[in-house]
This record gives sequence, C-alpha cells and structure tokens, in this order.
Amino acid sequence: MRFDLTDLRLFLAITESGSITGGAARAHLALASASARIRGLEEEIGTPLLVRSRSGAVPTPAGEALAHHARLLLQQAEHMRGDLARYGKGLKGHLRIWSNTAALSGRLPHDLAAFLGDHPDIDADLEEHPSAVIVRALREGLIHVGVLSSAVGLESLDSRAYDMDRLMALLPRGHRLAGHDRLAFRDLAAEPFVGLATGIAMQDMITGEAARQGLALKLRVRATSFAGLAEFVAAGVGVAILPDTEVRRLAPSLPVEACAIADGWTRRTLAIAVRDRGALPDFARRAYDVLAGAEAPA
Repeated sequence: MRFDLTDLRLFLAITESGSITGGAARAHLALASASARIRGLEEEIGTPLLVRSRSGAVPTPAGEALAHHARLLLQQAEHMRGDLARYGKGLKGHLRIWSNTAALSGRLPHDLAAFLGDHPDIDADLEEHPSAVIVRALREGLIHVGVLSSAVGLESLDSRAYDMDRLMALLPRGHRLAGHDRLAFRDLAAEPFVGLATGIAMQDMITGEAARQGLALKLRVRATSFAGLAEFVAAGVGVAILPDTEVRRLAPSLPVEACAIADGWTRRTLAIAVRDRGALPDFARRAYDVLAGAEAPA
C-alpha cells in the first residue's frame, strides 16, 4: 500500500474535525483535492474509511485503525526530523504543548519562554485545554507535552511533578464574607458570581464541581480574562474564583479581598507528562526534560 504523509495528516484532520470540509481546511487543501485523496486511500485499501452524512464524517472501524497507525507514523516521522535537524540548517522542531488553565496562569509561560529563548531552532504551539482532554491527546499521540492536574490519572504516561495549583476566592472589599480565614465553596456559590467564558478549562471545572455538589451558580457576567474578572469583582458585581498566582498579581491594585477556599478540590498538584519519553523527537524530549527540571521563577 502506498500512502504519503499528506494523506495521513489529512485523514487525521478529518477525524479530529468531524468533517471532510473541516479536515481540508486544517490540512490547507482544497475540498475537491481532499475528497480525491480520501477516495484514493479507500481504493488503495479496498474498504470505506469514513461514514459520510449530512452532519459530517466519522471513521469506520478500518478508519479508526488507519488513524491509530497514522498517528504513530507521523510521530515517528517527526522524531526522525528532530534527530536529523542537528545535521542540517533550516530544519526546526515544532513543539505541540497543551496546558490546563492553572499552569497557564502560573509558571509555564515563564518556563516555556525561557526554553524557546535558549532554543531558537524550536517553535511551539501552546493551547489551553481541560486536563482530561490533555490526557486523551497524549495517549493518542496528538501532542508532545501536556501540563495538567495529576488528579486525572496519568497511568501509562511518563510524568513528573511540575507545580502546585491553588484556587482562591476574590471578594469585593467590605463583602459580608470577607475577613474569614477560609470559605467553603458552597458559601461562594450562594453569592452573585463572576465567571470566565464558557469553554475556559478552569470555569468548566468550577461549574462541574458546582453540579457535583448540587449547587447552581448565580452567574451575573462572564469575563474573557482574569484581569477582566477581577475588575468586575472590584466593581461589586459578584464574587469569583481565581488561581492564587492571579490573585497575587491583580489584587494589590484593586479594592478587593482574597480568601482561601476550604474544599480540597481547589488544591492540586500539576504534572508535566508525555506519552513515552523515549519515543519523543529529540527536540520534544529536550523540551520535556528542561521544563520538568525548571525551577519556579522567584
């Protein structure tokens, strides 16, 4: 059977986007060209690879098998590229790293910036996702490195402890709950609440925890950034929950008060993980080792 890497990248893009149109866009191919390539793959293999419908396209069992092997082959090709980069000029490693909200608001941007500054031959795509999504992406070989909560289960992955994550309550100055050493999440959820936009991993976690406790958040407004969230709190719109790193950065300049949260789920260990360190391309293995061993900035 004859495949090229473009065919494999296209097929993975289709399975990830859920449609041939979406996959073609991700692979930077015209729709007609993408459709012809998929038909060619199906003719070469002798069986349908996709179930097509008005709502999109999903892989058949044969398509699932192809997607699995395509990920492995593309990972190996990138591994080869990384190993050969040291012998040639102009070849770059392209690191794919996903992080949860907590690490992005903590030390990861500092650590990754330092690494990229020391390695001008390496570029990076950094995306924010929930920890559960990052675990799945690592196991499926979609990314090189993930920074996530260790609570999601890291079995079968290579991982190291990276940082600690603690969420805190942010209250308008003079709020009736201010002045306590600790507050229960249940008490915060009973107040008018300022949240982050839907789809932001940390907000999804807070909303999910409220549902698990049978609580309904009284969301008055959603902010698109921690700075915007803190401004709403300062104006008395409601209370909010932020990572302690953001509280330390934002609270001193605003009329707000911070308080620890008693619930155990607000304190987590962050891990940095890869699928298999030994199978990583050279540049990704170097990034993992450097980031895993980086000291927290002062």
